[in-house]
Amino acid sequence: MRLMLKMVTKHLLPQKIEGLYAITPDVADTALLVRMTRQVLAGGARLVQYRNKTAEAELRLDQAQTLLNLCREHNVPLIINDHLDLAIAVGADGIHLGQDDIPVATARYRLGPEKIIGVSCYNHMELATEAEKQGVDYVAFGAFFVSPTKPNTVTAPMSLLRQSRQMLHVPVVAIGGITLPHVADLIRHGADVIAASSSLFGVLDTQSAAENFSRLITQSRHSIHHPYERPHDFT
Repeated sequence: MRLMLKMVTKHLLPQKIEGLYAITPDVADTALLVRMTRQVLAGGARLVQYRNKTAEAELRLDQAQTLLNLCREHNVPLIINDHLDLAIAVGADGIHLGQDDIPVATARYRLGPEKIIGVSCYNHMELATEAEKQGVDYVAFGAFFVSPTKPNTVTAPMSLLRQSRQMLHVPVVAIGGITLPHVADLIRHGADVIAASSSLFGVLDTQSAAENFSRLITQSRHSIHHPYERPHDFT
């Protein structure tokens, strides 16, 4: 199964949406944020999402631009959470949208066909199938476990991942309270991507945490035969 990532103009990015997806925490100290993000990239993160719900616009702009430059050094896409104007301003590789954010069609029109668009679908398969029809590049389900970042969010069952392998063509991201012991089971059920925030940025050794996640994701993908394959192979 080859789930291909759209190429970003003038930048040679990875060809698949898979592996470890690092989601940044709300950190006002840009130097600290850069240092931690550099560590998760060194540890094998395949995508980075800049998410800061508390920062002012000026700080978000500075942090997003700085992280984009860092991600370019590692040939890893930077996705912006929610803020379309910010994604456009810094030339980010894509955007992640919630259900209460702008429509996918608007984001696609303003970003262009080469950018990555991901959508949160929580615990609803119908949201995912509709998002796929609208042309997203990946969908995210969760929270699968209690999330320190979003303690009051909805919970998603593992069966949703199994169902996604039968119904969806796009890569599926698992998110929400994920720690190392959860990884193999999530991938066995059908996740293509494991998203983490607190388990990466909230520990003492961020690079080692990322390395452990990346290694386990790779091992799990290689050792597990999915009884439910996605409907089509992407090239």
